[in-house]
Amino acid sequence: MRATDPSVFPVRPEPLPGPPEEVVRILSPYVTPARLARIEAVAARRTLAVLPILDNLADPHNGAAVLRSCDAFGVHRVRVVSNERPFYTTTKISRGCDRWLDIQHEPSPEAAAEATIAEGYRIFVADMDGEHTPESLRTFPKVALVFGNERRGAGEALRARAHGSFRVPMDGFVESLNVSVAAAVTLYTVTRDRPVVTGDDHTAVLARLLFATVHDATRVVDGELRGGGA
Repeated sequence: MRATDPSVFPVRPEPLPGPPEEVVRILSPYVTPARLARIEAVAARRTLAVLPILDNLADPHNGAAVLRSCDAFGVHRVRVVSNERPFYTTTKISRGCDRWLDIQHEPSPEAAAEATIAEGYRIFVADMDGEHTPESLRTFPKVALVFGNERRGAGEALRARAHGSFRVPMDGFVESLNVSVAAAVTLYTVTRDRPVVTGDDHTAVLARLLFATVHDATRVVDGELRGGGA
């Protein structure tokens, strides 16, 4: 899919307009009780123990599909390396799921690796000959999964800083999967039985979901924080 397609757009996450606890307090009354219950249920199942790193994906279709899998399997944060090209997604596939996620852009693979390791994650790169499988990655408390460019895979900078690699076992004639399919299979497996967010992390997730739901949320929060109402 080309970047000129009308459905394609660069992902530029909007920061929360205030502290998460204030965003939750202010925006909660703006949704129906049924919708709030749904948001709270989704937030309660999010995990930060699994962190996908998307290394210069080129096809907006693939980027959107990976984001959709993240939302489906409860992964809240995605780290994007976009030093070679902007990170594009498409509404045809994402259906707005990028709004529900905490998407963090990094200016270089080195910066992405440094931030990820500092947060206590072990980094594993998707590779046809990887020594790990999605099942074996479940043994690591915090795991970052690198999915690389469609043609060349993950770059050398992330490979050099990774703790290992992983593969999706296959029994047929094909030797590789599309990156979005590989991500979906891996995320489904690796996220099982992971600890969910609690405390301040849960509040931050709840704030993000409410922010994505309420129309003109920035104006509403800004107005309340300034004391003038919405």
